[in-house]
Amino acid sequence: MIAIIIPYYKLEFFEATLESLKNQTDKRFKVYIGNDSSPEDPKPLLNKFKDAFEYDYHFFGSNLGGTSLVKQWQRCIALTQTEEWIMILGDDDVLSNNVIELFYKNHEEIKNQNINVVRFSTKVIDEKGEVFSDKFVHPVLENGQDFLARKFSKKTRSSLSEYLFRKKIVEQETFKDLPLAWHSDDLAVLEFSLPNFIYSINDASLFIRVSNLSITGDSSSNNRKNQATFEFVHILFTEHESLFTKPQKKVILNKLEVAFLNIPTFQNYKTVLNYHFRQISLGSAINFQLRLIKYRIILILKKLKIFKIVYALYAKILNK
Repeated sequence: MIAIIIPYYKLEFFEATLESLKNQTDKRFKVYIGNDSSPEDPKPLLNKFKDAFEYDYHFFGSNLGGTSLVKQWQRCIALTQTEEWIMILGDDDVLSNNVIELFYKNHEEIKNQNINVVRFSTKVIDEKGEVFSDKFVHPVLENGQDFLARKFSKKTRSSLSEYLFRKKIVEQETFKDLPLAWHSDDLAVLEFSLPNFIYSINDASLFIRVSNLSITGDSSSNNRKNQATFEFVHILFTEHESLFTKPQKKVILNKLEVAFLNIPTFQNYKTVLNYHFRQISLGSAINFQLRLIKYRIILILKKLKIFKIVYALYAKILNK
């Protein structure tokens, strides 16, 4: 059976989430709602769904999500019982009505392939529930390092809600506690899926909401997100270095360079330079410094407003 875990805090879009659970064509799941000491009481809303699906509701007297989303996830996971699979569903995300049904239709193949991570296709929605992205689909079988390379090459996207994890693996490996849980889900997908594949079900979808209320849509926390990227890459290169090819490492370092440009401390500069030298080559480290010099020159030109083409050059360098 499946445990759908909702670390609850915000009420605004919660009804749409619950409605999507009510509309599942297969009800072989149980919902666990862990209220992170929210001032917005969901119980009156939950009463409307008391006969729609099985759920347990728990109010936590202290707020954890404000300091550690991962710790909030973990205490919500601890609410579950004997379920074999877990989904950690955002309180503003929505399932297509066939998500659970298609999981069970693919269950035999998932079992035969010894899969620990199952992924559904996704679409991104706004505050009104309107889709504003293409449908993101995936290879049926994909290893974690190929997935990360695709994501950091901007060829796909990913959010925690779209995954089902085998619970015993989650309990063994655990989520890594990164700032704002930024990249904690990416790292979990890699680590939980090892040494096998991620199994994708593309005919069912999660609708991932991006709004000013979501971490993804909140620009005020960008510095913490960028610092989390440094911590994430540190784990990749210290604990999982052998998994990645040099081209994949270059993709990861491109991602890290963007984070560095947003928080350009000397320590972060040394970190990026060292990764280029140790993970790729001396030439890669030199090229990083040359790119950095060009970037600084363009910033100066942009500030002085000397050339009209500065903005085009600025964008070109950022996209490298």
